[in-house]
Amino acid sequence: TAITITEQPVSVSVPVGYSFTLRCRAQGRTSLQYQWFCQYQSDCRLVPGATNQDLPIVAEQTQLYTCRVNDLHRNAVFSDWVKVEVHQCVARGVPPRLWQGEPVIVLNPREQRVEVGQPLQLQCAAMGVPAPSYQWYRNGNLLEQQKRKKLWITHTKVSDSGTYLCCASNSHGEHWTNAVDVHIGEQSQPTSPGCMSLCVRHSKIALLVGNNRYQHHPNLMAPVRDVFELRHLLEHLGFQVVSLLD
Repeated sequence: TAITITEQPVSVSVPVGYSFTLRCRAQGRTSLQYQWFCQYQSDCRLVPGATNQDLPIVAEQTQLYTCRVNDLHRNAVFSDWVKVEVHQCVARGVPPRLWQGEPVIVLNPREQRVEVGQPLQLQCAAMGVPAPSYQWYRNGNLLEQQKRKKLWITHTKVSDSGTYLCCASNSHGEHWTNAVDVHIGEQSQPTSPGCMSLCVRHSKIALLVGNNRYQHHPNLMAPVRDVFELRHLLEHLGFQVVSLLD
């Protein structure tokens, strides 16, 4: 093609009022011209004066952006559409003052109690530059199909019960949400205060973290086996186990 985009803009997830820049780079046989467009809901419009490779933005609302690149022969290509996700309500101090774009959790999932066959929805959100990707886990096991901010199960089964958490990651690192319990098919029974306190007192949860890779130490082999064996042992002892690696 006459024009090749060599650097696509990337999606970001930022707090309201945050300043940043979208970048687009291209190569062509003649000099190139750039024009940015934005889309809010279904309204697509040209961004006035946005005719440079870099588009400075002060985050106000969630929008989509793309850049058109054309040459002197009327050839034109568009960059990928990217999403600028803006979080309107962010607690003071988030992100940290020296934030470099690493994931920061701004919404944690909540404990759920759902009847069998009913839908389950868990939700989380994180800021990041570039925008984080998501991966959900149940009882420490990766859920291959759950890679969005919202975990959605249309028809729940008893086997969907467990402890859920989500990892938000980008090129700067990763951050985990709080772990929450999901109960499927368990009917709440009235209990006396004494029984309730007894149940809480005897609730047993174990978190196993096996670090296998170290920056300044050779890789270890034992943690993987140890976590596997300890998990089964603790489950036999009545613990609810969340096991994680690295």
